[in-house]
Amino acid sequence: IFVVILLVFNVCFNWGTNEVNANNYHAIYRGDIKKNNASLMINVYWGTEYLEDILKLLKENNVKTTFFVGGYWADKNINILQKMIDEGHEIGNHGYFHKDQDKLSVSKNIEEIKQCNELVKKTTNYEMFLFAPPSGAINENVLSAAQSLNMKTIMWTKDTIDWRDHNCSLIIERATKNMQNGDLILAHPTEHTLKALPQIIASYKNAGINLTTVSDCL
Repeated sequence: IFVVILLVFNVCFNWGTNEVNANNYHAIYRGDIKKNNASLMINVYWGTEYLEDILKLLKENNVKTTFFVGGYWADKNINILQKMIDEGHEIGNHGYFHKDQDKLSVSKNIEEIKQCNELVKKTTNYEMFLFAPPSGAINENVLSAAQSLNMKTIMWTKDTIDWRDHNCSLIIERATKNMQNGDLILAHPTEHTLKALPQIIASYKNAGINLTTVSDCL
């Protein structure tokens, strides 16, 4: 009986893989471990004042990343959004109004994701295929809505919690502890993240892991 239960659990929840399933829907928590890649992905809904310096630092270190942008933010910051694209970074969807989407119906989830997609497409002609739920709030409604729009739902392997803890050393520790291929490292445009980035980038490079976009990691 135990073996049967274990097999059912493994099938339903994809135990031991990089994905967590809710029926036929799933979220991705890690990239391909066979590739020497990781992604320092940056969720953007505020912190605009630090983005120019972050872009400059990424360019100086030849690092590409994925910026997950909120539609409301993007609508007010088209110039810097276009600069992200022009400099070769990947853009992902972070919802429109940064809502806790696990509290929304499927149709409202679709509306949040689709509205952001359409805004970015209309203003930059860039088409997004990745979705990072605000606050990491997911359930079956969120996952099924994203899938219905052909979006992959991206979570994270490591969370710097830089929005809460304004401490460079702590941000670096969280980003670099037990570095592995496929790491998806969640960050935001904060003053302390900007200061921590050089050491985070150096740590991954010294470990032989290339920091690149989420899509390159998958």
